[in-house]
Amino acid sequence: MHSTHRHPHTIASLWLWGTLLVLTLVWDASGYDLSAMTWLGGPQGFAWRDHWWLSSVMHTGAKQLAVLIYLGVLAMTVWPQGIWRQLQRRQRWEIAAGITLSLLAVTAIKRISLTSCPWELQDFGGVASYVSHWLWGVSDGGSGSCFPGGHASGAFAFMALSLPWLTSTDNDQQGLGRAMTGVIVLSGLVLGLSQTLRGAHYPSHTAWTALVCAATAWANHGLFAGWRIKRELSIDR
Repeated sequence: MHSTHRHPHTIASLWLWGTLLVLTLVWDASGYDLSAMTWLGGPQGFAWRDHWWLSSVMHTGAKQLAVLIYLGVLAMTVWPQGIWRQLQRRQRWEIAAGITLSLLAVTAIKRISLTSCPWELQDFGGVASYVSHWLWGVSDGGSGSCFPGGHASGAFAFMALSLPWLTSTDNDQQGLGRAMTGVIVLSGLVLGLSQTLRGAHYPSHTAWTALVCAATAWANHGLFAGWRIKRELSIDR
């Protein structure tokens, strides 16, 4: 299956990414992150923090499922089956690399972030004070490493999975790519929301995870497309 980097979906995705970026920045500037958490919790903490569905199923269970899917993707990269046979080897490795890089990008940002989770704030029975995640190097008195949302990345990182189909010149393949993207984005939003309800992440954490994963996936796609074009030109000479 052939795909092209200069594809209408590429332009549409860039517009959507830019729109989400602007909306997220506006949300950050509004201070609604803290307002949303105040609505969900109080001095006694968050009522749904230990809810069995949110903690056991949507957190632990979803994390385990994401790991299994990731391992499945790696297996399909080497031993393609089903729809994976529609892809060239380069495209399969693009998917594997894109997902891996997206996970690493979110993890790297979390490692250097001093932002603590909402449930660590004094307003919710913890010890930390609210500090914007934009104030890099300023500690809030908590454990930090909560920005962006790592749990949501278990879904958003798979945006790279849909790109070979989404950028295909075949209409049926494009439809499959759009369906994949829809499922991935919806899954990421659900995982992010479940963590917000527990008091583990602000709403903006989920949005920034989506932005980071989408940017990484498309940058990775661009690199692989560039390598393909360079190789084709060298062969033609």
